[in-house]
Amino acid sequence: MSHLAFWVDAALDVLETNLRWMTWNSFLAFIPLALSYWLFCGRGRRTFAWWVGLLIFMAFLPNAPYVLTDVIHLIDDIRHGYSIWIITLALIPQYLVFMFAGMEAYVLSVVNLGRYLQQRGWQRFAPMVELVTHALCAIGIYLGRFQRFNSWDILTQPDALVISVVDDLLGKRPLVIVTITFVVITVTYWLLKQITLALVAYWRQSRIGSSQI
Repeated sequence: MSHLAFWVDAALDVLETNLRWMTWNSFLAFIPLALSYWLFCGRGRRTFAWWVGLLIFMAFLPNAPYVLTDVIHLIDDIRHGYSIWIITLALIPQYLVFMFAGMEAYVLSVVNLGRYLQQRGWQRFAPMVELVTHALCAIGIYLGRFQRFNSWDILTQPDALVISVVDDLLGKRPLVIVTITFVVITVTYWLLKQITLALVAYWRQSRIGSSQI
């Protein structure tokens, strides 16, 4: 019993430690999701405030798929020497939920953008907009993970950000990393999008069926 209490206490300790930074990263990931509903699901005109909101949306959007790169913290936790039971029953589920939430926020954000284009009659541009969005997010993730820039550095350090983009992204290693990140985002987005749309369609069909009973 004492061994069980020890492992439970150790698991709760590491989960609490991870929860601190996971909560902050999740908050950043859900900012573009909230903005996507305001920007793309309302019927407001494209005012100056709308365009400002769109820029903020694009600046914070990479924070959503960025959570996939936080797997490096899981690797560090595993190397820390925790019990296999803590890793299997506590750490891995925590990271999976965290990364799923971030990616789902990204999927819903881009889906809302696509529906906005469809409503405007620009649905033929939707696939290209999605790919460009994935590419920009891949660049943003590289700048965040390796160059340690934040979304707000667009305003606070625009000169350093531009210099980093021009100097660093032209190298072979950054291009490889950005390309791999782009592929991962694109594939993960497509898979989660299919699952999300299927679940939404099922939920709507269930509501229609229940209302007819």
